[in-house]
Amino acid sequence: MAGSRLPRQLFLQGVAAVFMFAFASLYTQIPGLYGAEGILPARKTLRPQGKGRWQQLWETPTLLWEAPQLGLDTTQGLELLSLLGTLLALGALLLRQLRTLLVYLLLWAAYLSAYQVGQVFLYFQWDSLLLETGFLAVLVAPLRPRHHHKQAPQGGLAGALPHEDLPFWLVRWLLFRLMFASGVVKLTSRCPAWWGLTALTYHYETQCLPTPASWFTHHLPVWLHKLCVVATFLIEIAVPPLFFAPVRRLRLAAFYSQVLLQVLIIITGNYNFFNLLTLVLTTALLDDGHLTATPGNSHCKKTASSWPRTLLAVLSLLLEFTIYGLLAYGTVHYFGLEVDWEQHAVHSRTTFTFHQFSQWLKMVTLPTMWLGVASLTWELLTALWRWTQVRGWPRRLCTAVQLLIFGTATVALFVISLVPYSYMEPSTHGRLWTGAHRLFGTVEHLQLANSYGLFRRMTGLGGRPEVVLEGSYDGHRWVEIEFMYKPGNVSRPPPIVAPHQPRLDWQMWFAALGPHSHSPWFTGLVLRLLQGKEPATHLLAGPALQVLVLTSWGAEPVVATPVGRGILPTSVLGGPNAGHAAQTVWPSGQEPTPSPQLQQHPGPGPPLGPETAVSPGAFHPALGAPRRSGGHQGRAGPAFKASFPPVFPSGEGGEAQASPKEGLWSCHQTSCPSP
Repeated sequence: MAGSRLPRQLFLQGVAAVFMFAFASLYTQIPGLYGAEGILPARKTLRPQGKGRWQQLWETPTLLWEAPQLGLDTTQGLELLSLLGTLLALGALLLRQLRTLLVYLLLWAAYLSAYQVGQVFLYFQWDSLLLETGFLAVLVAPLRPRHHHKQAPQGGLAGALPHEDLPFWLVRWLLFRLMFASGVVKLTSRCPAWWGLTALTYHYETQCLPTPASWFTHHLPVWLHKLCVVATFLIEIAVPPLFFAPVRRLRLAAFYSQVLLQVLIIITGNYNFFNLLTLVLTTALLDDGHLTATPGNSHCKKTASSWPRTLLAVLSLLLEFTIYGLLAYGTVHYFGLEVDWEQHAVHSRTTFTFHQFSQWLKMVTLPTMWLGVASLTWELLTALWRWTQVRGWPRRLCTAVQLLIFGTATVALFVISLVPYSYMEPSTHGRLWTGAHRLFGTVEHLQLANSYGLFRRMTGLGGRPEVVLEGSYDGHRWVEIEFMYKPGNVSRPPPIVAPHQPRLDWQMWFAALGPHSHSPWFTGLVLRLLQGKEPATHLLAGPALQVLVLTSWGAEPVVATPVGRGILPTSVLGGPNAGHAAQTVWPSGQEPTPSPQLQQHPGPGPPLGPETAVSPGAFHPALGAPRRSGGHQGRAGPAFKASFPPVFPSGEGGEAQASPKEGLWSCHQTSCPSP
């Protein structure tokens, strides 16, 4: 069996690259997201509660507790961590000597520290995936830099330690959990687009950040979109068990199928560093023999083989053909593939029911766990056999201690991961060993194991909903506030953003998909725009305007005006899409002063209507130059109705502290055509 020295090095380099991209992307957005004048100030997340230092650090594990000791506030400490993380990850990417356990432990601790104060802007699945992968890199990385060892012939183990492949096996198990769960949840969600195989007919135009290639793929034939959904189910559900196949060629076939899927996603969508991170995980399916192979060498050397070796090769070949045949038959049977020669198309449909799939999932979830147990047991026995080959008692004792420590850690992390993995099948989750639940509960806040399920439901089946912010120079002509990357102006081609993640743009996309209670941070965004705070407006695109407006369609306008450090909504006369609240644009310093009663209970009037003009006279670098066609580029926006809390309370420094329970928001969405 070929070794995995080169794949481990490739994995460590890849993790360092992803950490570098993640830290650098976060660093550029910290002032607007977490600064004192940002949307969600980070300093409010870390407040001592009279607990001991170590207890406080365990419950909220972040190095930012020590920022005051350096004379820094939380935001400055977060910027320092991100900058140092970027530089350290760059060093580990370029220098082999820095790819050690200590360096990756620092990278993981720094990102976990940012995660603890990142709030909703860091609560994405790929952030959790990076933390889990980063901790595995801590175990995979060597304790200290080692010199290059000459590899033994036939994939031998010259210079290798017995325990080295054990933590690396956890990377393969993580890849399996990620892909298998992502495929399963698409069907357990009962999403009609996934069950009808039509998800990709919506996906390319309704995803958060499309790429230029999205337009072309969106216009592919419907039958091809449906066939691609079938291929997605095949790659995400049927192929992952092959990660543990004893036949090397089956593992390589699984590797190339995963790479194909991730490359296609990269081409057609901006998903920051997620797809790159998934590609890094696929290195666990490779071996030294594959990475060092050169074309034409496979037939250069022919050596005589014994009959047991020949028989094993024949049986492996038969197993390969059997598995490929089963995959092909299952795909044709369960998705009803039929070739239409006249129309030059391949028609497909799901031929199984939700009940049948639920029964199948209940039947296979526990066996997949036992598959992991069997594969891990083999790795442990292999490591033990390698230990017996170590020469010299001092060296053997040292390697025995390492094998005991890393073997125990590998088994513990595997047991912990079974709990989030079983979330997709409740009955199996309930039958898990109670000790696994207790162990997972103890370390859950460290993000050592997480549940995954990407693209669970396809969004935008009735059109692409959007929350639109508009503004005006004069209160008569209104233009849309442009975001840097999110689709807005239909005349602007979609950009290529990855591996950068514009976190505000992503949250704006999620905000349009649900009620206001799912996006309480939006209150902070509106407040910062009304105040003209540059850190927040720098997350948007365009020069200054003097008036901001929160817009939707079909209701009477309501004005929100600054009152001290808060915001007060007052009703304004006007019909749907008429008047544009021009009468509410007051000269700076001459805004009407409401009574205390009005500050607590605004005058009667509808919830936030078509236009809400606010805060004239302040500097608002949020909008582009005025356009002749006002509004939302001629598009029909979602029916969005909202009203702010009577007064947005603000703490020291003007940070918004809007609570979903205190707000008077209501949100309703109707379908709207995508651009």
